[in-house]
Amino acid sequence: GVWRQTRALLFKNCLIKCRTKKSSVQEVLFPLFFLFWLILMSMMHPHRKYDEVDNINLGTLDTSMLVDFVIGYTPPTHMAREIMKKVAFDNFEDGLITEEYLSEEELQEASALKTSKFVGVVFKDAMSYQLRFPDSVVMSSIYTESR
Repeated sequence: GVWRQTRALLFKNCLIKCRTKKSSVQEVLFPLFFLFWLILMSMMHPHRKYDEVDNINLGTLDTSMLVDFVIGYTPPTHMAREIMKKVAFDNFEDGLITEEYLSEEELQEASALKTSKFVGVVFKDAMSYQLRFPDSVVMSSIYTESR
């Protein structure tokens, strides 16, 4: 019955493995090679654990560096306008300059023509967005190392 069929199948598979030694060795060594490669890559780029930051009062925001700061956004939907109004007027006394653009291409052209104090916001839907910075904006080294 079942035991005889199982034994015959195992014997057949052993014969196939013995006759095709090259592919059998590859089946064993390739996963080990890739495992070694992954371990090596993880050792070259170790995960950094940053210490906890104490909960302290950071004081008031220095708005002097936000003078002539322009935030462009697209698409000009009702939700995007409401969000940008909150960003510009609820958080800052003088308000930031916000400009709406019909398309992402217009936003990129404006970014190239404006000063370095321009940030673009592209709303993907009501709950997600992407930021577009000009090339002259310096990123913190903390964030660029993890990229």
